[in-house]
Amino acid sequence: MEEVRPPAAESATPPVRDSVDDHVDRWLPLMPGLDRDTEGAVTRMAKILSHLHRVKERSLVDSGLARHEFDTLFTLAGREGLATPKELAGDLNLAPASVTGRLDALEQRGYVRRVPSADDRRRVAVHLTDQGMAAWRGALDVQGNEEDRIFGVLGAPERRVLSDLLRHVLIAAEGNPVR
Repeated sequence: MEEVRPPAAESATPPVRDSVDDHVDRWLPLMPGLDRDTEGAVTRMAKILSHLHRVKERSLVDSGLARHEFDTLFTLAGREGLATPKELAGDLNLAPASVTGRLDALEQRGYVRRVPSADDRRRVAVHLTDQGMAAWRGALDVQGNEEDRIFGVLGAPERRVLSDLLRHVLIAAEGNPVR
């Protein structure tokens, strides 16, 4: 694995403090062995994820999509806009009957279309419509724009270093799960 080196620290200017610095400062007297950097990284990741979750929820409300509708459209888009209900059920980790209910609602809204299979009339293919793609992309774009905004404070090399460092941490987390 390639060695990851963080960007050089600026020597003269102290870093700007954020709310997590205050959090760590409050806990250090109570937990003298607390690793400031680990606690800071974990707390910052949690706050960033919480922020992005709130943006996602707001984008869904603004777009008129329920979370399960967005997830279904997202999954269908990930299959290039075409899937069987069984494939969607597997991807979404749902019972087939649950997917049928979702598809009924999405079809009523014009977001998907079910087409009987030419080979087997008992089977259907689910197609993502242009209207469904537009609804999904509208919500997704809001989320993507916010990710671009907050990570845009970093240059491309810094984003690469951050991604590589988080990859190392994730590999450790995935390789040794707590039981």
